[in-house]
Parts: sequence; structure tokens; C-alpha cells
Amino acid sequence: MSDDEAREEKELDLTSPDVVTKYKSAAEIVNKALQLVVSECKPKAKIVDLCEKGDAFIRDDMGCHIDGFIAVVAHTHVIQEGPVTGRAADVIAAANTAAEVALRLVRPGKKNKDVTEAIQKVAAAYDCKIVEGVLSHQLKQFVIDGNKVIISVTNPETRVDEVEFEENEVYAIDIVTSTGEGKPRLLDEKQTTIYKRAVDKNYHLKMKSSRFIFSEISQKFPIMPFSARALEEKRARLGLVECVNHDLLQPYPVLHEKPGDLVAHIKFTLLLMPNGSDRITSHPLQQLQPTKTIDDNPEIKAWLALGTKTKKKGGGKKKKGKKGDGRDDSAANQHRIPPQLHSLTSVLSFGVLLLNFCTDDFDPETISHACCILLIAK
Repeated sequence: MSDDEAREEKELDLTSPDVVTKYKSAAEIVNKALQLVVSECKPKAKIVDLCEKGDAFIRDDMGCHIDGFIAVVAHTHVIQEGPVTGRAADVIAAANTAAEVALRLVRPGKKNKDVTEAIQKVAAAYDCKIVEGVLSHQLKQFVIDGNKVIISVTNPETRVDEVEFEENEVYAIDIVTSTGEGKPRLLDEKQTTIYKRAVDKNYHLKMKSSRFIFSEISQKFPIMPFSARALEEKRARLGLVECVNHDLLQPYPVLHEKPGDLVAHIKFTLLLMPNGSDRITSHPLQQLQPTKTIDDNPEIKAWLALGTKTKKKGGGKKKKGKKGDGRDDSAANQHRIPPQLHSLTSVLSFGVLLLNFCTDDFDPETISHACCILLIAK
């Protein structure tokens, strides 16, 4: 790497105060939008018209970027008065506790396998399962699915390279739990509405509608995920099919658990700063009264007791992040991960819309109506 390239790389990580400010500004937008969305998730509101009756889980998943520096968040909310109880409380508590453990284990010197093993133990303590097929990715400028990943559940078909976390890295920590088997299935490809352009693929499209849509995608969404609703409607569906069939677009499929199983989702953006871990996106949970407890699990309690801030000895200089992985966040080093796992999140149940925008002037109320809402009838 040349001196100029090294300087450019340094400027694009957390050693630059401007970069930190952009991550935190994006996080502020996302947190405000999420707050507005959750406040509107109430009976008789338009946002819950999809629910035919009774209570519902709302899983909000959204993200934004400022100059390519991305902040994402996901939250699960139950539409009801009073505390959440029973298995609904169990599955949300499992996701939240697993997220808190991940917050403490994703730190310099620890490895991705440590997190994978820990979150599965947490879910088991609540008699739940970590959902397979979910990846927590390292984030970089304009890179939402970096090479360093934490896989939710390991098996022979979906293994990832063992990596060690380093100072000045950024991660999207993605936790999905289920009261069922945690093995969601694709039931209908037509339910997929979220896509991302595969920048390393090329193909000469045959259909005029496909070329029209792909040109629109290349102009409006060259790097980030997008919703098909943002495209010209009459030509979108037909044109998307050919693009997907020839790997020009990576679909984010809608996956289903078995009827009656409950799913909870928590995701946050984590900055590995020199003074410790900084969780910059979140939303308060409702009061939970789970049927299970971790009070008698010393291992989980020990993880939760870990601090998130680092005390530097003797006022030494800040450790610079290593550049060993370079700027190689492409498909070249992801050959062992199935394509369906390269999504920002494995989308579960009825539907999802990812908010993606880049702006210095935003209207949170408008944003709140565009973000991702997932309704799961109890």
C-alpha cells in the first residue's frame, strides 16, 4: 500500500473525528426515526392495519448513511398495554440479553467465534434459538457487508473465516431469536422486495424493461440495498426477475418460521473506539416479564458484568487499527458464505422495507413512514 493509500485508509476509519461524527449523526437520525415509528405503532393506526386482530409483534429495521458511513438499528415491539409476558417476553429477552453479551464480547482481542458461541448459550437459557442465516457484518464507508462477520449459528454449510476484532472497526451486530427451531424457510420468492446491486457482476440484459430498471438502480442505488417500491412500478417486477436470474441483483428474501412461533430482532451499530465499545443505535424495550431467568447462569452473568470502556495504562498512545484486511470487501473472500446470507439481515415472516438515504437535511416524520415494519400476528 502506498503512502497516499495508507493516509486515505486512515482518514476513513474511526481515527478520524469527522468519520466518528458522521457515524453518530447517522445514528441520531436512525434513533429518532425509530422512536417515531414505535410511537405510532398503536391500535387503529395505519401502520398496524395489516394486523387482523389482537396483539402483534412489530419488528422495525432501518438504516441510513451520511457520506457512506452507515448506521443501522432493529427493534421489536409488542402492541399492548402493560408488561410483555409469556413466550413473547422470553424471545425478546433472549434477543436483548444476547445483544448485551455481544456488545461486551465484540472488542479488540476477541474473536467472532466467541460471540457466536455466547449468543447461542444466551438464547438457550430462555428456551429459545438463535435464528440461522443471520450475519453481523463489519461496516466501512459504502460497505454494508464487509468481510469480517459474526455468524449466528455455525454448521458445515455456512461457516465463516475466524477473525479477531480490532480497534477502530465498526460492526452491525444483528441478533434474531425464535421460540421455534430457528430455521426459517423461503416460501414465496414473490414476497421479496429488497435487493442490492452486485457490483462485481456483469451481464448484457435481453429485455428492454430489465435494462430500464437496471439503469435506474445503477443511478439511484449503486451500492446500498433498496426497496422495489422505489422503482418505476409498471416495469419493476418483470425487469427485476431477469436481473436476479443473472446475479446482477442480490435479493433479500422473506423467510418464514413455523406458524405460531415468535421471532424477535435486535440490531445495533457498534464503534470499537480506543476508549472502549460505543453502541450508537438503540431503542428502549418495553417492560418484560419472561418465564425464564439467567439468575442461575454464572457464565452469562459474568459476560454481562464486563465493562464496555477500556482504561488505558499510563496514558499511552491510542492503538492504531491494523490494515491487514485492506480494502478487500468484495465477493473474493466470501466464497464459503451462501449468497442468501450476504444480506443486511435475514428477513423473517411477512415483509420488510429497508430505509436507505443520504442527506444532511432530513424530516424524521417522513423517514418514519418509509422505514421497515414487520408485523407478526400472535
